[in-house]
Amino acid sequence: MSTQEFNPVTTRPQEIEDLSFRMITEELGAHSYSPEEFRVVQRVIHASADFDLGRSFVFHPKAVKAGVEAIRKGCAVIADVQMVQVGISKPRLSQFGGDVRVYISDKDVMQEAKKLETTRAIISMRKAVRDVKGGIYVIGNAPTALLELIRLVKKGEAKPDLIIGVPVGFVSAAESKEELEKVEVPYITNRGRKGGSPTAVAAINALSALAVTL
Repeated sequence: MSTQEFNPVTTRPQEIEDLSFRMITEELGAHSYSPEEFRVVQRVIHASADFDLGRSFVFHPKAVKAGVEAIRKGCAVIADVQMVQVGISKPRLSQFGGDVRVYISDKDVMQEAKKLETTRAIISMRKAVRDVKGGIYVIGNAPTALLELIRLVKKGEAKPDLIIGVPVGFVSAAESKEELEKVEVPYITNRGRKGGSPTAVAAINALSALAVTL
């Protein structure tokens, strides 16, 4: 084992991020993403160190524009779980009057889910669409939340500005994202089982950064 002390290239936060993004760009190589879409993909890879996950991303043609415009008009961001809520950059959203909401642990949601013998994620989406007009839905954990939101969109009960649907897992995760690609609203998703809360957070934080800098 080497006893030579490791010296980092830099310890300055912005330099670390800039270097990371340059490394991601070089290692990913050729791609078909637009410059704005690539900003989202970069953030996802930066958060996961998973290039296959980054390559699996799919964007509705109007997704980035719709997301940036929604953030700039101060829309609500609805997270499926607290882990997503915690990771989202609130200061950037608050510049435009936006906030982050999560309903999955609300007492009435828990009671209704128990009564109906269904998931809290499903009931939380039903409550969200009653509480919020439009908004950006950020789903990184629960495939049932994404499937319920898609159902509500198809019924005309929900009209999100954007859906970021990247749930992770084995049961219905990949399938829910396939269904998302069929809806008539802007979406950002990825193909396959990968995803998760850090992935969802990276995507919405990339959009809020674009809302500030574009």
